[in-house]
Amino acid sequence: MLIWFVVLYLLLSIGIGLYAATRVHSAKDFAVAGRHLPLPVVTATVFATWFGAEAVFGVSATFVKEGLTGVVADPFGSSMCLIIAGFFFAKKLYKLNILTLGDYFRMRYNRSVEVLTTLCIVASYLGWVSAQIKALGLVFNVVTNGFVSQTAGMVLGAAIVLTYTTFGGMLSVAILDFVQMGVIMGGMLYIASVVAVPAGGVETVIQHASAAGKLDFFPPPDPWLWLTFLGAWITMMLGSIPQQDVFQRITSARTQKIALWGSVIGATIYFCFTFVPMFIAYSATLIDPELFNGLLKTDSQLVLPTLVLQHTPVFAQAIFFGAVLSAIMSCSSATLLAPSVAFSENIVRGFYPNMGDHQFLKVMRTSIVCFAMVVLGFALYSNASIFKMVENAYKVTLAGAFVPLFFGAFWKRATTQGALAAIFGGLSSWLLIETLIGEASLVPPQLIGLGVSMLGMVIGSLLPQWVGHKHAAEDIHEALHHRAAAETHHAIEPHRH
Repeated sequence: MLIWFVVLYLLLSIGIGLYAATRVHSAKDFAVAGRHLPLPVVTATVFATWFGAEAVFGVSATFVKEGLTGVVADPFGSSMCLIIAGFFFAKKLYKLNILTLGDYFRMRYNRSVEVLTTLCIVASYLGWVSAQIKALGLVFNVVTNGFVSQTAGMVLGAAIVLTYTTFGGMLSVAILDFVQMGVIMGGMLYIASVVAVPAGGVETVIQHASAAGKLDFFPPPDPWLWLTFLGAWITMMLGSIPQQDVFQRITSARTQKIALWGSVIGATIYFCFTFVPMFIAYSATLIDPELFNGLLKTDSQLVLPTLVLQHTPVFAQAIFFGAVLSAIMSCSSATLLAPSVAFSENIVRGFYPNMGDHQFLKVMRTSIVCFAMVVLGFALYSNASIFKMVENAYKVTLAGAFVPLFFGAFWKRATTQGALAAIFGGLSSWLLIETLIGEASLVPPQLIGLGVSMLGMVIGSLLPQWVGHKHAAEDIHEALHHRAAAETHHAIEPHRH
């Protein structure tokens, strides 16, 4: 019964996604849903940006082992990222009517900065999407009681998500996110109410977690522990801002106001709701301490699905796995679409500037298929946990893309030379320390990369300019703001220079 429920749910999801695909008639429809999404859909799709495999399996397992200190990156850093990004993208970039963040980098700096930052953004998605595919393999393996191996489950999951994402793009993703958000929230709350009873009630679970120190948020007063703590928080909070999927969701809104409030409300719901799988997972350690403490030592990601399969009725199991599949599929489709759109728009299109709209649509769909193959290969051969895959994904954008984005928006004197210095300085210093010292470094390598990137931007922008005219940066900065004020919503695609 459980297996058939999962099969029917997957077929229904594919059907909804393919139906939405019939309304995709242009590259703009595919990339940003024609910029017609209302507030409820934007809120749902922002929520689904983060509520995926890491929120259900990764964050919950990490909380059981390390407490709130261990999950500072997600949900604390990630929800703050969505709020900051909402204000930034809505106020600074929405009226530019662009398809990708790479378009902004090209307009603000030049083609070289556009390519380099786009490559950083695309590379960062490798770990994130792989985490979702890995989680799908885990779900299929658990649901079928081992009949479908995790490897086969990953292949099957990738094929399902690839099908409706390739045809429907952002429109399919947004509509499915709206449907799946209801399934996620209803399913998770129902499971929490079911497991609370054998665990002794909500108050008992919270009191036990508090007594065990799991609700202590801040680390001990050790400067090096605080640096690690802040490093995890900042990596997710700032490193996630220059991300194409966050940008796409916010700029798919019908108006600037919807873009802003959809992001803020979606982030708030996400932050509050992530504590539900944490509660469910911690309840498991009270229901069957011997079994679940053993799983924590071997594979903590199995705590939640094992609890549901062994301690809830079949109906509850169907609800849980429907919610889990909703969360993972909505997140994986978005994270598969985003880098493919960015690569097509900012790398491929630069070589073929006169490409027609329908040709560009084919390029984006082809890019999705190719990226899905790369991601599947990475997921199959990586031994990293789901939580670590997601957490590590944003180090590259923190070191290489965050500074050019924010300094370009808020500092008139930021130049192309400064942006290039920030990118090369940030990435090279981060990679050097990560490779040579790694976790033994007292200061997190990505924070050193961020610091060097800021230094490179300031020094590179203030030194005599080798790239561009002396006053070009201020001229472009002002021109972008004038364009944002005058831009109408009827433009089909960004101007290319």
